[in-house]
Amino acid sequence: MNAALISDDLHAKARAFTQRPRELLIGGRWQPAHSGASFEVVDPANGRIFAHAASGDAADIDDAVKAARAAFEGSWGTSMPAYRARLLLKLADLIEANGDELALLETLDNGMPFRMARMVATFGTAESLRYHAGWATKIGGETINLSVPGEWHAYTLREPVGVVGQIVPWNFPLAMAVAKIAAALTVGCTVVLKPAEQTPLSTVRLGELILEAGFPPGVVNIVTGYGKIAGRALVAHADVNKIAFTGSTPVGKEILRACAGNLKRVTLELGGKSPVIIFPDADLVPATDVAARGIFMNTGQVCAAGSRLFVHEKVFDQVIEGVVARARALKLGAGTDPATDLGPVVSEEQRRRVTGYIRAGIDDGARVLTGGGQVPGPGYFVEPTVLADTTANMRVVREEIFGPVLCAMSFSDSDVDAIARRANDTEYGLAASIWTRDISVAHRLARRIRAGSVRINTAGSVDAAMPLGGFKQSGWGRENGREGTEIYTEVKSVTVGLT
Repeated sequence: MNAALISDDLHAKARAFTQRPRELLIGGRWQPAHSGASFEVVDPANGRIFAHAASGDAADIDDAVKAARAAFEGSWGTSMPAYRARLLLKLADLIEANGDELALLETLDNGMPFRMARMVATFGTAESLRYHAGWATKIGGETINLSVPGEWHAYTLREPVGVVGQIVPWNFPLAMAVAKIAAALTVGCTVVLKPAEQTPLSTVRLGELILEAGFPPGVVNIVTGYGKIAGRALVAHADVNKIAFTGSTPVGKEILRACAGNLKRVTLELGGKSPVIIFPDADLVPATDVAARGIFMNTGQVCAAGSRLFVHEKVFDQVIEGVVARARALKLGAGTDPATDLGPVVSEEQRRRVTGYIRAGIDDGARVLTGGGQVPGPGYFVEPTVLADTTANMRVVREEIFGPVLCAMSFSDSDVDAIARRANDTEYGLAASIWTRDISVAHRLARRIRAGSVRINTAGSVDAAMPLGGFKQSGWGRENGREGTEIYTEVKSVTVGLT
């Protein structure tokens, strides 16, 4: 990335967008919240208010659900798959055409470096839409051969579940929103989308592109607002057929309880405390590099971040020295600065959470190898931190921090079962990473680790074709891939007696 990527014209375009009052998208048109209320949007790089967004409440959610229901019961729920695919492909093209603007809004909202926002939030989202568009014409049922006496024609249908409430987090706002709506729209569902209150702007801009692409009114509705108000109303709404949520495990549990009212279908992509396991025979240069990037990317605000590092004692010092050196070399700063490697965490609340965990680790006996505190001055910056002498009973090892904090531990046992037990000693099960040249060890360990995604000798890139989700308290269901598309459908069995 270089400074020319953020031109004066691009800054002016983003500034013009943020200075207009941001409204709710309901039934194909923009409108203020019923209450007239709005909330402040803060740039985490300097703590300044730079925009306002409409603060939706239960009345706005009700309007949005009604609009989504009307669209679903109208033409969208029975629309031709090829028609839906064309609209998704058109939206992908519009996202690419407006990619730099979307990326800058993401950077201002979330704090992530602009170059990462361009890669993840724009090009990645466009490819997600294109991938899901391909499924529109391929989702179907099957014919079944029955064993009961008689002659039968038996088959299954896959039908859209209906109106879907989708709640996305603040760490990758645009990418999460697009992945969710892509899967739902592909099969003919309609959507009420609630972005995180910390990062509403890129999703609102996405709404403008959805209208420009030609999606019918009510197919996608966007209600910005607070999770405890708008999010809670969406989850509790009796006419919502499914909730798809990405966020913390405690909130996921609250959502699960709230969905019991009408037995909504639920997909939950929740927290993680993912292990990275490096054996002595591994190629240590890429292993060390990926271990560092796996916890410091997006300032550690990644559900699948490799926050627990297990290194064989023969190479422990070498790997840890490399990770520490990489952490110290990272330049902290605003995401709009082309030299920035590590942006701020998303809010002052999140900074207090992360630094509180670091202090708790130190109190429990952890040793700080680098980092360990917040950065003085404006903005919500936390030093990239590596903790040694950590043990399985420490809070920093057991609980999700969601910040740039790595807990390093060594192992001496070469027994795959023993290593798997340490990796699995967590309530989470989202992801894991294994580094070894021994292909047998790699595959045996991959089978034993209780996690939804296991990567061997590679970075933690996410491809829309690969299912994403967790075991244990890391969630229910899967996103992406065929599984992530079919989860927005209901299966209907049809049996015809041929007499």
